Amino acid sequence: MLTISEFGRRAGLSLKALRLYDVSGLLAPAEVDPANGYRRYDEAQLERARRISVLRQLDMPLTTIAEVLAGSDEAAMIRLDRWWAAEEATTAARRATFQYLRDRLARSGTPGLAPRPVHTRGVPATKIASIRADTDQQQLIGVIVTCTDEILTYLRAAGADATVGSWVIYHGAVTPEGEATVEVCVPFDGLVDPAGRIGIRVEPAHREAYCTITMDECAYPRIMLAYDLVYDHVRAHGLPEAGPPREVYLPDCHLLPRDQPAVDIALPILAQPVLERTL
Repeated sequence: MLTISEFGRRAGLSLKALRLYDVSGLLAPAEVDPANGYRRYDEAQLERARRISVLRQLDMPLTTIAEVLAGSDEAAMIRLDRWWAAEEATTAARRATFQYLRDRLARSGTPGLAPRPVHTRGVPATKIASIRADTDQQQLIGVIVTCTDEILTYLRAAGADATVGSWVIYHGAVTPEGEATVEVCVPFDGLVDPAGRIGIRVEPAHREAYCTITMDECAYPRIMLAYDLVYDHVRAHGLPEAGPPREVYLPDCHLLPRDQPAVDIALPILAQPVLERTL
């Protein structure tokens, strides 16, 4: 058995961190002396403690660390890879946001989004697996990447085939200051039951107005200009809205060059044939 000081030294963790991990349930001591409250750790706990130390150096939240360490090493690798992919996607989005702002400062008076057409299309009823999550703007990209990967992993394990692309439905306004519910949706073929936070449902057939943007143009706040284009088009043509807005992603859009079309900003509308023939 090791004292908390010796254990912390060998694990690379401070006494304050060890006490925090004890309270959070992440790393409880092997025993606590009932007379004086001294914590003692088993030497076998060093590997878990060192993993926690490394993950904290990556700025992984404690709740995510608990998920990574909850199962087998194989499951930990899957969860770690999923978290890291979300971090890289978030970093890429922040870089694009920075570049957008810098370009605007360097070229004031230029449009933040090049003009482009808004189209309409019919979308058939589609069977989807989805996860609903609450998020703010800062965590949004990570939530989308993590949920999409979780759904795809589950569908593959269930023997289902994910079809073309995926989309995110915004059930509220996601802002830097406030959270709202988003629904990450992956269409699939096959028979799959709901599991945990993954729901199975049919997205109803509908019509939608949409415009297409690149991955670079997905960065906040530039993406809001694309939403403006779609909403302005819908209102100008008197097309009643029929559901929450969504972002429809092409398959493997993250692998496309960042200046190539990759995402549709879409808004469900009620069909008005007379108006649509004039578009």
